[in-house]
Amino acid sequence: MNRLHPLSAVTYALQYGFLWLSLAMVLTVVLGGVFDPIGSTWFLVAAPLGFVAGVAYGIAYYYRFEYGITPDTFDVSSGVVARRSREIPYERIQNVDVRQGVLQRLLGLAIVSLETAGGGTTEATLNFVSESEARRLQDRIRQRTAEMKERRRRREREAASEVEPSEPSEPTPDDERDAAEPVPGDETDTVEPSVPEPTPANESEPVAPEDRRERPPEPTRPRRQRLFDLEARELLLYSFTSFRPAAVATVLVVFFFATDLILELLVTIAQPFGGPEGIGEGTTASYGILTIVSAINGIIITYVLSVAYTFGTYYDFQLGRTGEDFVYERGLLQRYSGSIPVEKVQSVTVTANPLQRLIGYAGLWVETAGYGPDSNGGSQSAVPLAKQGRVHRFTENLTGVETPSFASPPPMARRRYLARYSIIATVIVAIFFGLSWITPFEAWYVSAIVFLAVPPAAHLKYVNLGYYVGEDHLVIRRGFWSRRTTVIPYYRIQTVNTRRSIFQRRLGLASLVVDTASSRTFFWTTPTIYDVDLEDARDVHTTGRKRLQSALRERARDDEMGLSVDFT
Repeated sequence: MNRLHPLSAVTYALQYGFLWLSLAMVLTVVLGGVFDPIGSTWFLVAAPLGFVAGVAYGIAYYYRFEYGITPDTFDVSSGVVARRSREIPYERIQNVDVRQGVLQRLLGLAIVSLETAGGGTTEATLNFVSESEARRLQDRIRQRTAEMKERRRRREREAASEVEPSEPSEPTPDDERDAAEPVPGDETDTVEPSVPEPTPANESEPVAPEDRRERPPEPTRPRRQRLFDLEARELLLYSFTSFRPAAVATVLVVFFFATDLILELLVTIAQPFGGPEGIGEGTTASYGILTIVSAINGIIITYVLSVAYTFGTYYDFQLGRTGEDFVYERGLLQRYSGSIPVEKVQSVTVTANPLQRLIGYAGLWVETAGYGPDSNGGSQSAVPLAKQGRVHRFTENLTGVETPSFASPPPMARRRYLARYSIIATVIVAIFFGLSWITPFEAWYVSAIVFLAVPPAAHLKYVNLGYYVGEDHLVIRRGFWSRRTTVIPYYRIQTVNTRRSIFQRRLGLASLVVDTASSRTFFWTTPTIYDVDLEDARDVHTTGRKRLQSALRERARDDEMGLSVDFT
C-alpha cells in the first residue's frame, strides 16, 4: 500500500489543528456560560491544547491513510479511530479526476478524485500526491478498466460460442479486427496473452522472484489522440456569450458581508445622475435613480465576473481520446484533468443561446451515468464552443444519428403558451397596481407594456420545440434562451413517462418525459417532448419501447458500445 505525499501530513496537521482550536474556543465559551469557574482565561490553555491535539490527529490520519492498485480493485484505507476500507472495482470507476490549484502546481502536487457510476459524491480523494503519481494512477486505472472490459467481452464471446453449433465458420471482419487490435487503453504496444502483466514496484501485488525476472519493463503511457482544442478566439467568444450562475452567488455573498460599504459606494455613483445625497436623505425620484443605477452596476459586475469565471475555467481546453475514453484538460488558475468513458455516455446535447446562434456557434455536452467533479451533476463539456457545422458533425460521428427532421407540436400548443404568458403578464400588472397603493408610484398602468412581449414569447417557445423518432435514436429539441438538442440512443432510455396536466387534458395534449441513467441537474431538466397530440404521444411511447427492446437485443448480440470514440 502507498501513502500520500509527505506535504499531505503538513496539510492535515494544519487543517485539524485549526479545526480543534476553534472547537476548543467554542467549548470554552459554552461551558463558561454554564459554569462560573470557567472564564475567558481558560481559552489561553484550551486553545494551544486543541491545536496540538489537532496537529497530532492530522499526522496520525496521514500515516493511517493508504491506497493501492490491485488486479481487480483500487483499495483505500483511512481513519484513525474508526477505520474504513474501500475496494472500488475498476468497472465501477467512471472518472479519475486530477485537480491542481495554483499552490499545488508550484509545489508539483495534485488532488486525485475517483468517481463511480451512480454515485452522488466523490468515492475517494487522494489529497495530495505528486504530479507524476497522479498521472501514473490515471494511466494505470484507465488501463486496468480497459482490461477488465476486454476480459468481460472475451468471456461473453466464449460463452456465446459454447451454445452455438460447433460448425466451422469463416472469421468475420469484427473477429479479425478484435484479434489484430491491441487491448483498449494501450495503443502503443500489442500485449501477448502469455506475457504477465507488468506491475510497478510501489504497488501492493505480490511478485515471486522468478516472475520478477521475467516481467517486462513498465509500459509507456498510452498514446493520446487529440480531437479538439479550444482556440483563443473561441474561448473569448464563449466567455462573452455565456453566463455562469455562480457569478450571481458571488455578488450576493460579497453584498451580504459588505452591505454598508457597497451601499455607500452605490449612492456615490448615483449622485451625478440625480441620486440621493445619502440613505434617508432623498426623494422618491432620487431613490428611483439610485435603484436603476444600482441595478445596472449589479448587472455589469455580475457579467464581468461571469466572463472571468468562464475564461479561467475553460482556458486551454483540450479534448483527446485514449483507448475507449475521452480525456480532457482545462483551467487557468485551477487545472483539471479527467476522462469521460464512452460506455457511460447516456446522451449527447447540443447547446446554443441566442447570441451563439446569431454568430453561428454551438457547444456539445455529454450526459454520463453518475457524478462528475465540476460537471454540472453528470453533464460534461466535450466541445465548449465551435462552429455549428463542426459541432453537428461531431454529434453525428459520435452517436451515428441520422440528420433529424423535427416534428413540431400542434398549433394548439402555441395558443396554450399565449394564454400562459398572458396570465404571467396580468400578474405583473397586478403587482404594480398593488405597489401603487402603498408607494408614491402612481403610473402603474405603464407596466401593461409587458403584454406586448406575450405574442413573440409564445411564438419563440413554440418554434423551438421539436422531436424526431429515428431508427436508433430519439432526438428532442427545446428552449429559446438556451436551446438544447439532445440525442438519446434507445438502449440508454430507462423510462418514458406520459404526463398530462389539467389544461393539457382539456386541449388533448400530453408531454413525454424521457429519463436516462444520467444524474439530474439543477439547471438542466430531464429531456421532455412538450405538448404533442395525445395520439402522437402514445405512438412515440410505443415506438420508443419497441425500439428500446430491439436495440438492447442487438447491442447484446453485437457487443458494441453504440457510440464511437473517433468523431473527428
